[in-house]
Amino acid sequence: MLILTSQEDVTADMVVVHLNASGVPVVRLDPADLTGTVALSAEYVHGAFRGHLSSAGRLVSLESLRSVWVRRPGTAAARAPEPSAWLTEEASQALYGMLRGSGARWMNHPDAARRARHKPWQLRLAQSSGLPVPATLITTFPQAARDFAERYPDLVVKPVSGAHPQDPPRAVPTTRVPPGVDFAAVAYGPTLLQRRVAKRADIRLTAVGDRLLAARKATAPDGDPDVVDVRFAPSTAPWHPVDVPPRLAEAVRTYLREAELAYGAFDFAEDADGTWWFLECNQSGQFGFVEVETGQPISRTIAEWLAGPGPQHHSRHADCCGSAAP
Repeated sequence: MLILTSQEDVTADMVVVHLNASGVPVVRLDPADLTGTVALSAEYVHGAFRGHLSSAGRLVSLESLRSVWVRRPGTAAARAPEPSAWLTEEASQALYGMLRGSGARWMNHPDAARRARHKPWQLRLAQSSGLPVPATLITTFPQAARDFAERYPDLVVKPVSGAHPQDPPRAVPTTRVPPGVDFAAVAYGPTLLQRRVAKRADIRLTAVGDRLLAARKATAPDGDPDVVDVRFAPSTAPWHPVDVPPRLAEAVRTYLREAELAYGAFDFAEDADGTWWFLECNQSGQFGFVEVETGQPISRTIAEWLAGPGPQHHSRHADCCGSAAP
C-alpha cells in the first residue's frame, strides 16, 4: 500500500506500526519530493498505465497497489531542485492521474477530499443526512450579518475554510462575537457566523469505513464562556470514549456514503439536552491525540481498512469507501 504524507507526520507513523506488524508492504512518500528522492514511470498498455513509483530506493508497482492513503501530502514537486508552478502542476497531474487508474482503494479519493473541505457543502450534507446543524450565515453584507445577529444574539465567528490547526500562521480559532458589533468588516471578506451552542462537552467522532469511534471532553464548569474553541481552550479535562447514539451513527454513515469518504473526523458540540450539534467534518483530521488519551484503536482500525481487499473492479463508492454502492 501507498501512504502520501509528509515525513514529519507522526500520526501516520502510528498506522505504519500496525501495517508492519501485519506484514503489509508499505511505501510512504511525500509528493513534495518528486523529481528529487521520489520518481515515477508508467506506460499506457492495454487500457491502463503500468509502471512504478520510487521513493528513497523503494519501488511500488502501480498495478499491485492495494490502497492509497492520502494523509497530508505536500504540494507536488515543492522541494524539487528548481521548483515552479509549472513543475508542480505537471508533477501533480502525472502522480494523481496515474494513481487514479491503479484500481486501488482510496482513503480518501482526491476528488472527494477536495469537495469535502468546503464548509458550506458540509453543512448542507450534514443537514440532509440527519445531523443537527446550528443556524449559520456566510456573508459579505454587513446588514445581513446585523439581521442575523438580531435573530440569534449569541453568535460565534469562524473561518469559512478549514485550515489545519497545526499551521499557526493560518489557524484562526472559533470566537464568540461580542455584543454591539456593527459587522462593517464583513464587507472585506466572506464571514461565517453561527449560533453558539451552549455546550457541556466537545465530541470528536472518528469514522473509519463503517467503524465509528467517539470521544467526549467535558467543558469545565468554571471555564471562560468566551473561549469556545476546544483546540485553544486551556483544560485539564481528558477525552473519554463514548457511545454513539444509534440515530446519529446512521446519519454519520449516510454523510460518509454521500460524501464518498472512507475517513472523517467529525466535531460536535453537545448541549445541555445531550444533542450533538454538527460543527464540521475534517476529511484528514488528526486522531493521534484521541487515541493516546482514550486508548481507542483508531490507528489499528485505519491499518485494517487499508490492508483490506486489493485491486478489483469496484463501483465508484467502493473505490472511495470500501463498500459497494447500494
